[in-house]
Amino acid sequence: MWLVGHQLERLAAPWRDPYSFQPEAEPALNLQGWFFGLVYWPLDALVGAVGAWNLFVLLSYVLAGGLACAWLRSLGLGRGAALAGGLAFALAPYRVAQSTGHLLGPISALLALALLGVERARAHSARSLWLTGAALVALPLSGQLHLALGAIPFTAAYGVARLREPRLLAGLGAAAALAVVAGVSVQRAVVDGSVAEGGRTLREVAAFSADWQALLSRDVGPLEEFVLLGWAMPLVALGGLGLLVAARRLALAAVLAGGVLLPALLALGTNVPLYGRVWDVFPPLRYPRVPERLMPIACLALACLAAFAIDRVRGRAGAAAALALVAVDLRAGVTLYRAAAADEDNRAYAALAQRRVSGRLLELPVFLPERHYGSVYLYYARQAPRERPGGYSTVAPREADAAARLLVRLNCGAWDRAVARRVAELGVTHVAVHGGLYRDPAVPDCEHRARSVLARHGFERIASDGLVTLLGTPSRAPSSLVGP
Repeated sequence: MWLVGHQLERLAAPWRDPYSFQPEAEPALNLQGWFFGLVYWPLDALVGAVGAWNLFVLLSYVLAGGLACAWLRSLGLGRGAALAGGLAFALAPYRVAQSTGHLLGPISALLALALLGVERARAHSARSLWLTGAALVALPLSGQLHLALGAIPFTAAYGVARLREPRLLAGLGAAAALAVVAGVSVQRAVVDGSVAEGGRTLREVAAFSADWQALLSRDVGPLEEFVLLGWAMPLVALGGLGLLVAARRLALAAVLAGGVLLPALLALGTNVPLYGRVWDVFPPLRYPRVPERLMPIACLALACLAAFAIDRVRGRAGAAAALALVAVDLRAGVTLYRAAAADEDNRAYAALAQRRVSGRLLELPVFLPERHYGSVYLYYARQAPRERPGGYSTVAPREADAAARLLVRLNCGAWDRAVARRVAELGVTHVAVHGGLYRDPAVPDCEHRARSVLARHGFERIASDGLVTLLGTPSRAPSSLVGP
């Protein structure tokens, strides 16, 4: 998100990342940052990186809960029930888990905005459908193609259940079509030509599939597989579903029930026998490797059903009890947060920022672009923006992936002719060695060997801070080694 403001200050395109995967590929689209980056930029200027991030996370809960509450109020629910439903969506464990270090959690607030636009169009004017269209279009344009894959048909089904006028239905169809166009455009601009162009294998999906117990388990393991729906919330939601059926609001009941069940079943991935068949006949499903990405839809639908049940509770005391029930039942989400050292003034990267030796930066250990460990380097790039052959993206260009597969040999100091030639071609003049990542089980413990080999090939120690050491060429490198 910091890159958006950084680019605007340089009068450069805020949707481009000019530093990652250079010079192997064209500057990548920074889809994940633009939407919230415009909010993060002034916060960063006011309170700094740490304060801005913490404020952003807290405000994202207010946004999600507030929009869900406004949508539930537009459905005719009382204040207490709408507040409880908004809280249930804001504190939904999966949504919380995906807000700790992933933008899926914050961006899921747009689901409630899309449905709010439908209700406002129904009650006031068809022009309110622009809210629905803007929310749905923003999902793929923010890089959340998998969520858009479920959000667009879910919103369309909800609109068909709630709208009756042909003019409103036509407007809804136009909004959905615009979102589909945005999704296809992102697919062609970002996914085509990337490591994900051919889709994922079922083996990759299986690695991220949740099991049946995860829907009710409070044990926090891998965040992608943490899909707890709560213990009391499903029972309360079941009561709300019964009330809708009894009131003959069958279309709304069917959409909300489907909104809970289908994402929950798909989150189980290959643990559901039919998933493989659906994967075969529905080509868009072959691209996501994390089947849980549709769970925000289930969180919102579940919160709505629960709100219908809570609406039967009368009095302030009953509303307070309902709010307490929601907070206590979903309390597992709170344990997902803990303090982390920011290291925002690392002396090694400060020295890099002051270096006048041009050229690109290589960070060790090298990870393939799809491995999330590489996201550590994106944070440090903020302190010393400089082109680097590495980066982190699940849709990285194939050229970047090929370069990483060769450079990964440097993790343990394997400096052969192919590596030496590639380092020269990439114009690498600085290397930052992250000792902390060498201590991870995913990387062999061979930091000392890597640093020794680099020293033999002209990279001298420039500065270090904690577990980060910067190595570089002692003076301006030959032209064959210099990058922008």
